[in-house]
Amino acid sequence: MKVVLLSNDDLKWGAGRAAYRLHQGLRKLEVDSHLLVQTKLSEDETVIAPITVIAKTLAKVRPTLNSLPLKFYPQFDQGVYSCQWIPDRLVHQVKQFSPHIINLHDITLGYIQIETLAKFKQPLVWTLHDMWAFTGGCHYSNRCDRYQDFCGNCPQLNSHKERDLSRWIWQRKAKAWKELNLTIVTLSQWMTDCVKKSSLLQDFPVEMIANGLDLERFKPIDKALAKKILGLPQDKQIILFGAMNATSDRRKGFQALYPALKMLNQEQWQARIQLVIFGSSQPQNPPDFGFPTQYLGKLNDDIALSLVYSAADVFVAPSQEDNLPNTVLESLACGTPCVAFNIGGMPDLIEHQTNGYLAQPCEIKDLAHGIQWILDNTEQVHQLRDRARKKVETEFNQTIQTQRYLSLFNNIINP
Repeated sequence: MKVVLLSNDDLKWGAGRAAYRLHQGLRKLEVDSHLLVQTKLSEDETVIAPITVIAKTLAKVRPTLNSLPLKFYPQFDQGVYSCQWIPDRLVHQVKQFSPHIINLHDITLGYIQIETLAKFKQPLVWTLHDMWAFTGGCHYSNRCDRYQDFCGNCPQLNSHKERDLSRWIWQRKAKAWKELNLTIVTLSQWMTDCVKKSSLLQDFPVEMIANGLDLERFKPIDKALAKKILGLPQDKQIILFGAMNATSDRRKGFQALYPALKMLNQEQWQARIQLVIFGSSQPQNPPDFGFPTQYLGKLNDDIALSLVYSAADVFVAPSQEDNLPNTVLESLACGTPCVAFNIGGMPDLIEHQTNGYLAQPCEIKDLAHGIQWILDNTEQVHQLRDRARKKVETEFNQTIQTQRYLSLFNNIINP
């Protein structure tokens, strides 16, 4: 079987990292797999990126060009929004590999024009890492349900017109994708429910296949050793927070983490806690949490990430909307319990007070209580860590994920 995966990147963003891991899993099972990307960070020869100077230059400017229509909406709230209007040459590039099936991942940020999907001759399997496939351009709807009918009057654009940019994008998708030979793969039950309610994708077959990890790379490391390597104090409990653009992406919930930790500060935890943040460098005017804070910047290496997760006593993921975040999955694989709001795909990963804590959505006080519950739970800490690891071993390992994709691909090719 020959498979081509398409993703905006291979390691830069969480969706790209997930696509690359699936690609690696397929290669391990001797599947003839190639991953085509717009931005390449790995040195893997089977990951194909633009080569010529012109192609590389165009790849760099495509995200900027892609966002030009947003200039007509000066009140746009600066979330992630993809218009996908720029022509591409992906049909020609894919044809060179003669694949039996094409697996789409994150194809936004100007990588693929909406109309290109109808030009592929092979069956398409689209793994949804966010909501963009069935909205009028936003990657997460921020609780807007207009995608269930048709977009327009878009709150993220701060638009008050029915026939706005979101309606134009929605109509292009509806016209171009009506006859696709397409199967949807969702990562979480929440995303499955969203797809079934959406006007654009509700009639396509849907399979739920969660992301998987290489559990030889993400595994518990002795806490004292991890702290020593990272230069973290042995006598403090470590609260970990991390995401791409951790402190600036509002959806990831840094604005909820800050007041929750301030509540802990009021509970006289100053001498016991250190906060560690990855995915962002220290800002010029860092917030004062009341206890030491260390910023690690962006980490792309799995070993470094495993060390950071293993050194932590609790990982906090205060996202306002999220699908199946890699950070929570990676943390659990390293045996570190997680605290998150009970939203999106978090319940698929976190079992309340079993391997972590699910706070009531947007309840800052409950988020703080969850962090404190784990830090105080010294008698059951080994059980929490063991159950965190066990959850990933049984439900989210890479072998299970890859075999489920192979089964799906075979059923599509040979129904």
